[in-house]
Amino acid sequence: MLILLQTNLIEEPVVSAATTTGKMNLWTMATYGGPIMIILAIMLVIAIYMFIERLITLKQALEEDKSFMNRIKDYIYDGKIEAAQKLCRDTNNQIARMVDKGISRLGRPLNDVQIAIENVGNLEIANLEKGLVIMASIAGGAPMLGFLGTVTGMVTTFYNMSLNNTGTIQLVDLSQGMYQAMVTTIGGLIVGIIAYFGYNYLVSRVDSVVRKLEARTMEFLDLLNEPA
Repeated sequence: MLILLQTNLIEEPVVSAATTTGKMNLWTMATYGGPIMIILAIMLVIAIYMFIERLITLKQALEEDKSFMNRIKDYIYDGKIEAAQKLCRDTNNQIARMVDKGISRLGRPLNDVQIAIENVGNLEIANLEKGLVIMASIAGGAPMLGFLGTVTGMVTTFYNMSLNNTGTIQLVDLSQGMYQAMVTTIGGLIVGIIAYFGYNYLVSRVDSVVRKLEARTMEFLDLLNEPA
């Protein structure tokens, strides 16, 4: 009986120690990925920064003064062109800059006014899309970089096996390369998925801004077509 109790007391710490040493957190897992995980971490930081920065910019672009177009309409009907231009410059957003360009073309054919507004609108949209190419590149490039880590990890595995002259394959010969192969694949997919969904969300927000700009452009052109 005493022998059994002593055996249990000896075995319990061993099991708990094995359980403790067998635990793995994200940081420990990432360290097995090698230098490729550093590149993936940098790409993740860039993607998150670009997402937040573009999200703030697009949120500001979607904000609008509901009375802006009505005040522009009143100024134009009253012949206060300079007051209308001053209002546009004081407002200083995408819609105001487009309307300001259209007001500066008053007196010319309506087609010229429309082209001038559309040119400004294209520049504004290009500014809103700034940085989206980087996020798209990260979304496509991160998984490929992860798969590159998978290949290099397998090469490491076979290289370690080739150095073993005993004829017996040890788990330690396989573990390092296999860890790198699996961890880099997971890291690349995580970064790629985050960048992919972030990119698509920002594209949908840009589309919302474009629709709003188109609506205000048509509203301004209809204003010029209304009879005095």
